[in-house]
Amino acid sequence: MLIAIKKLLERNAYFISFALTAIIIYLSLSSLKHLPVKISVSDKFLHSLAYVTLTLSWFFAIKKSHQELRSKLLIAVVVFIFGVILEILQETLTQNRAMDYYDVIANTVGILLALSSFSYLLKVYKRI
Repeated sequence: MLIAIKKLLERNAYFISFALTAIIIYLSLSSLKHLPVKISVSDKFLHSLAYVTLTLSWFFAIKKSHQELRSKLLIAVVVFIFGVILEILQETLTQNRAMDYYDVIANTVGILLALSSFSYLLKVYKRI
Protein backbone atom coordinates (compact mmCIF):
# COMPACT_ATOMS: atom_id res chain seq x y z
CA MET A 1 0.00 0.00 0.00
CA LEU A 2 2.77 2.46 0.91
CA ILE A 3 4.57 1.70 -2.35
CA ALA A 4 1.41 2.46 -4.32
CA ILE A 5 1.00 5.79 -2.49
CA LYS A 6 4.67 6.58 -3.06
CA LYS A 7 4.34 5.95 -6.81
CA LEU A 8 1.17 8.07 -6.95
CA LEU A 9 2.94 10.93 -5.20
CA GLU A 10 5.97 10.62 -7.48
CA ARG A 11 3.83 10.74 -10.62
CA ASN A 12 2.00 13.81 -9.35
CA ALA A 13 4.79 15.65 -7.54
CA TYR A 14 4.77 18.71 -9.80
CA PHE A 15 0.97 18.89 -9.77
CA ILE A 16 0.96 18.73 -5.97
CA SER A 17 3.61 21.45 -5.72
CA PHE A 18 1.80 23.74 -8.16
CA ALA A 19 -1.51 23.08 -6.39
CA LEU A 20 -0.01 23.96 -2.99
CA THR A 21 1.47 27.11 -4.51
CA ALA A 22 -1.94 28.10 -5.93
CA ILE A 23 -3.68 27.39 -2.63
CA ILE A 24 -1.19 29.59 -0.76
CA ILE A 25 -1.69 32.38 -3.30
CA TYR A 26 -5.47 32.12 -2.91
CA LEU A 27 -5.37 32.03 0.90
CA SER A 28 -2.89 34.90 1.01
CA LEU A 29 -4.83 37.24 -1.25
CA SER A 30 -8.45 36.46 -0.44
CA SER A 31 -10.62 37.50 2.46
CA LEU A 32 -10.90 34.66 4.93
CA LYS A 33 -13.79 36.24 6.85
CA HIS A 34 -16.31 34.26 4.82
CA LEU A 35 -14.93 30.92 6.02
CA PRO A 36 -17.34 29.21 8.41
CA VAL A 37 -14.46 27.77 10.46
CA LYS A 38 -12.74 29.83 13.12
CA ILE A 39 -9.11 28.85 13.55
CA SER A 40 -7.77 29.21 17.08
CA VAL A 41 -4.16 28.42 16.17
CA SER A 42 -1.64 31.21 15.81
CA ASP A 43 -1.55 32.81 12.37
CA LYS A 44 2.24 32.60 12.46
CA PHE A 45 2.14 28.85 13.11
CA LEU A 46 -0.07 28.46 10.04
CA HIS A 47 2.40 30.49 7.97
CA SER A 48 5.28 28.27 9.09
CA LEU A 49 3.26 25.12 8.41
CA ALA A 50 2.27 26.32 4.94
CA TYR A 51 5.83 27.20 3.98
CA VAL A 52 7.44 24.05 5.37
CA THR A 53 4.88 22.06 3.36
CA LEU A 54 5.38 24.14 0.22
CA THR A 55 9.17 23.97 0.41
CA LEU A 56 9.22 20.21 1.05
CA SER A 57 6.82 19.61 -1.83
CA TRP A 58 9.17 21.42 -4.22
CA PHE A 59 12.19 19.57 -2.79
CA PHE A 60 10.50 16.25 -3.53
CA ALA A 61 9.24 17.43 -6.93
CA ILE A 62 12.76 18.30 -8.10
CA LYS A 63 13.97 14.71 -7.75
CA LYS A 64 17.03 14.74 -9.93
CA SER A 65 18.77 17.49 -8.03
CA HIS A 66 17.34 17.23 -4.53
CA GLN A 67 20.60 15.84 -3.18
CA GLU A 68 22.53 18.96 -4.13
CA LEU A 69 22.67 21.68 -1.49
CA ARG A 70 22.77 24.34 -4.20
CA SER A 71 19.45 23.15 -5.65
CA LYS A 72 17.80 23.08 -2.24
CA LEU A 73 19.08 26.55 -1.43
CA LEU A 74 17.78 27.85 -4.77
CA ILE A 75 14.33 26.41 -4.06
CA ALA A 76 14.42 27.90 -0.55
CA VAL A 77 15.34 31.34 -1.89
CA VAL A 78 12.61 31.19 -4.55
CA VAL A 79 10.01 30.18 -1.95
CA PHE A 80 11.22 33.01 0.33
CA ILE A 81 10.91 35.57 -2.49
CA PHE A 82 7.47 34.13 -3.32
CA GLY A 83 6.39 34.76 0.29
CA VAL A 84 7.73 38.31 0.29
CA ILE A 85 5.95 39.07 -3.00
CA LEU A 86 2.68 37.74 -1.54
CA GLU A 87 3.08 39.99 1.49
CA ILE A 88 3.63 43.00 -0.78
CA LEU A 89 0.60 42.02 -2.87
CA GLN A 90 -1.50 41.77 0.29
CA GLU A 91 -0.64 45.38 1.02
CA THR A 92 -1.17 46.68 -2.50
CA LEU A 93 -3.98 44.55 -3.98
CA THR A 94 -6.28 43.73 -1.09
CA GLN A 95 -8.52 45.85 1.08
CA ASN A 96 -8.64 43.60 4.11
CA ARG A 97 -5.11 42.18 4.26
CA ALA A 98 -1.92 43.95 5.29
CA MET A 99 1.78 43.30 4.91
CA ASP A 100 3.27 41.85 8.07
CA TYR A 101 6.98 41.41 8.63
CA TYR A 102 6.25 38.75 11.24
CA ASP A 103 4.55 36.71 8.51
CA VAL A 104 7.78 36.85 6.51
CA ILE A 105 9.68 35.66 9.58
CA ALA A 106 7.18 32.81 10.10
CA ASN A 107 7.49 31.85 6.42
CA THR A 108 11.26 31.82 6.79
CA VAL A 109 11.03 29.58 9.84
CA GLY A 110 8.99 27.13 7.76
CA ILE A 111 11.55 27.21 4.96
CA LEU A 112 14.40 26.63 7.42
CA LEU A 113 12.52 23.73 9.01
CA ALA A 114 12.14 22.19 5.56
CA LEU A 115 15.85 22.63 4.85
CA SER A 116 16.86 21.10 8.15
CA SER A 117 14.45 18.15 8.06
CA PHE A 118 14.61 17.20 4.38
CA SER A 119 17.60 14.85 4.64
CA TYR A 120 15.89 12.83 7.36
CA LEU A 121 12.56 12.77 5.52
CA LEU A 122 14.32 11.69 2.33
CA LYS A 123 15.90 8.73 4.16
CA VAL A 124 12.48 7.69 5.47
CA TYR A 125 11.01 8.14 1.99
CA LYS A 126 13.70 5.95 0.40
CA ARG A 127 12.99 3.14 2.87
CA ILE A 128 9.42 2.81 1.61
